[in-house]
Amino acid sequence: MGITERKEREKERRRNEIINAAEKVFFTKGRVLATMDDVAEEAELSKGTLYLYFKNKEDLYLAINLRGMEILYGLFLEASKKQKTGLEKARAIGSAYFRFYKEYPDYFTALMYFEFHEMNLYTEQSMAAKCDMQGHDALYILIEAIELGIKDGSIRSDVDPVKAATVLWGHSTGLIQLISTKGEHLQDDHGLDMNELIDYGFEMIEYSLQK
Repeated sequence: MGITERKEREKERRRNEIINAAEKVFFTKGRVLATMDDVAEEAELSKGTLYLYFKNKEDLYLAINLRGMEILYGLFLEASKKQKTGLEKARAIGSAYFRFYKEYPDYFTALMYFEFHEMNLYTEQSMAAKCDMQGHDALYILIEAIELGIKDGSIRSDVDPVKAATVLWGHSTGLIQLISTKGEHLQDDHGLDMNELIDYGFEMIEYSLQK
């Protein structure tokens, strides 16, 4: 191993250590209350060292979001591979999204921060741009499932794969957000079971895609 390669590996190791420390801080205190001082203390590094790797607190939080999006991508890929028809794949991907929300709630919160805050996605190699690219890759798995569904006849031929995938992403995100913030109220006041509500939402999506 050359000196340059060794330095790069050491840099990547330190960077991951900082993100690990940041996760403990952000997931415990929350994004608003967490500070770079807190992360530096957890990582046992100077705050100046943190700024060698991340330009500010948001940049570091987006690095956490990127980890979450990589997990989500893996869940989408796994879910899609287990199904045959395009419609089945699309349904499985939706279920994987809900699974992500339930099993990785802190990463889901980070994802929502990225989704609902305006940021520059066009600065090359920025953390926001990397998150955007990872999100694009995850969405493309759904686009491919819809394209397959059109070919195998499980999805209507007049469906636009990109538009449909984008709408389905928005629909699923909104439904999960509703459950996250109003789930207890919906259950107490309207007798709605949250798992049944998710299933009902997916059934409506399937119905809209079928011939």
